[in-house]
Amino acid sequence: MPRKGMRSLCFSSRTPSFALSRQSMSPSTTSLSSTRRRIISESMIEQTIDAAATIIMKWDADASAYAKVTSLFYESKKEAMQFIRSVNELQKIMHLLVSEDSGSEKLILAQNLMQIAMKRLQKEFYQILSMNRAHLDPESVSTRSSRTSARSSLSDYDDEGSTEDEIRVVGDSISEVEEVSSMAMSDLKSIADCMIASGYAKECIHIYKIIRKSIIDEGIYKLGIEKMSSSQINKMDWDVLDLKIKNWLEAVKVSIRTLFTGERILCDHVFATSDSIRESCFTEISKEGATLLFGFPELAAKTKRSPPEKMFRVLDMYTAISENWQEIETIFSFESTSAVRSEALNSLVRLSESVRSLLTDFESTIQKDSSKVMIPGGGLHSLTIYSMNYLTLLADYSNVLTDIISDWPAPAKSSLPKSYFDSPYSDDSPVPPISVQIAWLILVLLCKLDGKAKHYKDVSLSYLFLANNLQHVISRVRTSNLQYLLGEEWITKHEAKVSQFAANYERLAWGQVFASLPENPTASMSPGAAKECFRKFNSSFEDVYWKQSSCLVPDSKLRDEIKLSIARKLVTVYREFYDAQKSTVGDERTARLFVRFSPEDLGNYLSDLFFGTVNSGSSSTSSSTSSRRRQMRSPLRV
Repeated sequence: MPRKGMRSLCFSSRTPSFALSRQSMSPSTTSLSSTRRRIISESMIEQTIDAAATIIMKWDADASAYAKVTSLFYESKKEAMQFIRSVNELQKIMHLLVSEDSGSEKLILAQNLMQIAMKRLQKEFYQILSMNRAHLDPESVSTRSSRTSARSSLSDYDDEGSTEDEIRVVGDSISEVEEVSSMAMSDLKSIADCMIASGYAKECIHIYKIIRKSIIDEGIYKLGIEKMSSSQINKMDWDVLDLKIKNWLEAVKVSIRTLFTGERILCDHVFATSDSIRESCFTEISKEGATLLFGFPELAAKTKRSPPEKMFRVLDMYTAISENWQEIETIFSFESTSAVRSEALNSLVRLSESVRSLLTDFESTIQKDSSKVMIPGGGLHSLTIYSMNYLTLLADYSNVLTDIISDWPAPAKSSLPKSYFDSPYSDDSPVPPISVQIAWLILVLLCKLDGKAKHYKDVSLSYLFLANNLQHVISRVRTSNLQYLLGEEWITKHEAKVSQFAANYERLAWGQVFASLPENPTASMSPGAAKECFRKFNSSFEDVYWKQSSCLVPDSKLRDEIKLSIARKLVTVYREFYDAQKSTVGDERTARLFVRFSPEDLGNYLSDLFFGTVNSGSSSTSSSTSSRRRQMRSPLRV
């Protein structure tokens, strides 16, 4: 055969043959390829099942006493990860077998192995949850930086070269507790992922919910939160309820920062592969305890008992919820936990209503005070002390009070004298509602004190009473957060009123003493006129001094200002008169009969004024005062 013909015979059909292999192989060729794939597939399936059977049966608690008493994840983390991978591979093989032959013996074997594996993983999941209660407590878990991060994951163990020692090194940068917590969380996630992917989510979730809910419920109970009805709370003495509120304030801090935050972090991490499972688990675990926690303030706010201190407990509860509101919304962000958010919001509403009611009660308490007892010496009235203590404490809650009364209508001015309602704010400048409310309550107090001052028969004493009480108001404003709410202009305006009250007291109480001295103290006088002038001064000073010796000015600054003002008008003029007229009276013996006081004596006597009774001063002051009074009493009786 010619060479060309041989070449033509050998190569002419090459291209068509190649085309057939790509498009339509001959039945014999297709059958061969399919057979090979089936052989390879069967071999792979058998190897996978055999490998899975080896490790799964090793840890079959029903077939091995060792497996029954030993924890896979505790004994060998590397083998535990191999167990998880084998189960995942087995799951893939089962899917393949179902699609090819749902009744094959291999599929039945794989299913049996899967049931054994799931039973093992259930046990491991339960053991990790129960044995690590101390390391999976919400406080330990909540130290993690975020809900989605984890220090270890299944990939940490994918490297076949990893050793258990290398795995333990991962936690060097954090505390031992946090490390154990992180490892346990990672193990739980690995098991949960595997069981959910294998169709055993229900069994995994059931274990998780039972154990974790018991931890949350136990935590709530230990924090002192218990289910109570409105009638139970209303029957409580205030001291008992007050203690429960204090417990609640501590409980809500721990619950938000650790208890529920930690549980949310753990739940989000363990069931990261399924949003619906995360929501279902967290809701069932936390909803009951959280609703109980956030429902308590609403019940406490509704109580009919309203002692003054209730206001501040209500404000404390309002602050606790409002300051943590963002965290509450974040932790209970699921739709299925909306009832928890609603409960917290309802409590805020009830608490704000209670605050408004208590503010109204406080104003009413001031206005209804009907005591007509005159304070000895024109000192501080108990209503002033009580009211300013109350308002000073209120000022510490100015932030939450601003939220609560932001839409409250301004108080009506018609019920009080117009002269008392000179607002320090212009009509154009915005006035914070809390500032208006505080200024109004002080105004109500001042008007009430003005009415009480009228009960004094001695008008001068009524002015001293007003000066003392207004000075106390200003002093409390200056030394508290009230100064920021009322402003410097308000303080200046009321300080001017104190000066006015003090000047009126001085004019009415000491006017006759001032008038007993001549207008021109250095003008020449006859001996008789000088004697009469000294006698008149002695008598008026003694009468006024003894009358004013019982007066009280508690504020040291105001006390010094009043004494200095009196001294400038009295001692200065008397000194000029004394120096000019003492020799006019006569010789030294005669002078002693008519000139009872030296200028220094007047200064000493004035220095003892406004301390109230003798017992109100220090022992040294009381002693010197008594001595001076005896000295004064003796010569004037001659």
